[in-house]
Amino acid sequence: MEKFNFDEKINRFATDSIKWDAYEDTVIPLWVADMDFRSPPCIKECFDTRINHEVYGYTHQPKGFKEDIVQHLYEQYRWQVEPDWIVIMPSVVSALYAIGKNCTSNQAHIITPNPVYHHLRIAAEESGRDYSEAKLENINNRLLLTSNSLEQVCKRNTELLYFCNPHNPGGTVYSKNELEKIIDFSITNNITICSDEIHAGLVLDESSHIPIASIHEEASNHTITLMSLNKTYNFPGAGLAWAVIKNKELRDKTARGIGNIIPDPHLFSYIATKSVLDHGNEWRIALLNYLRQNRQLLIQAVKKMSGLHMYAMQASYLGWLSCEHIDHIDPFKLFLENGVALQPGHMFNSKGHVRINIATPKSNLNEALLRMSKAISENAREND
Repeated sequence: MEKFNFDEKINRFATDSIKWDAYEDTVIPLWVADMDFRSPPCIKECFDTRINHEVYGYTHQPKGFKEDIVQHLYEQYRWQVEPDWIVIMPSVVSALYAIGKNCTSNQAHIITPNPVYHHLRIAAEESGRDYSEAKLENINNRLLLTSNSLEQVCKRNTELLYFCNPHNPGGTVYSKNELEKIIDFSITNNITICSDEIHAGLVLDESSHIPIASIHEEASNHTITLMSLNKTYNFPGAGLAWAVIKNKELRDKTARGIGNIIPDPHLFSYIATKSVLDHGNEWRIALLNYLRQNRQLLIQAVKKMSGLHMYAMQASYLGWLSCEHIDHIDPFKLFLENGVALQPGHMFNSKGHVRINIATPKSNLNEALLRMSKAISENAREND
């Protein structure tokens, strides 16, 4: 018997779940990026212990917390950082918005990839700075930010590049050589890299995640690396994040506003993060094995659906699907009308696409894939 039961169907109604409350209860929601699995047992155990104390006052980060993160980064990525380089914050999203304003001048230009997780683009937009989207290239079915992509949109006043690795929604895990080209371009043009690496712990292929700042010292001095364990261990409602920034000037700018405009993390976010740092890896390995099986189900199903195409999904539980050859004005609506809620491509500024979340029991995923197949078949008949 498996130690962790990812096949268990857990009723998430009446829990104020954003994912499950957004649509009718007949719809299978495979959109927003949280999992339908129980979080690691160590999280519940540490919560139970703290709740039993029955006093929940103001809190500070646990003793040795940054040192634990340092150890984690070395064990997972062989990345040697110092505790002083780490800035604790409530979320990656809040950091993205703060960095757009804090780490650029008023006259700056910002680059974001396209497609990409929508908060990177909106953070650039809401910074009040000029910004451009660098179109990712499809190379061997992997969506990549390349030197050519960057050259097309770079300006003399470009100061910041929002980067995402592993890529959301595309699933790309960048190789060392691919990262080096982005670093070289950024250093040559004096551009700071803000790298969203929240899915770093969810690499599914044999390749491993390489933090872009770990490539060499000059890269480290040009980079703000944003990380969190919220996605990997499924506690986004009780999580926190951190930035790794060797450059003190960048670090001070990034930290501006934390504790006042940007709130400090809360009591249970520290507890949850500490627990998975200490005890979560066995669960993560089991999760990755299950996600690989679900990925294979998705790959096999998509191959049988005429007009649907899936990009290489090297990491995470988010698949990026092209619907450009399906004869329908709104693929998201087509699938929703057939009982499956996916993330619409327009959220990533990429029409004709949808993102699917496979972090759900196989029974849910199989039923959703059957409904999607039926939707495509019936739509094709209607358009004959």
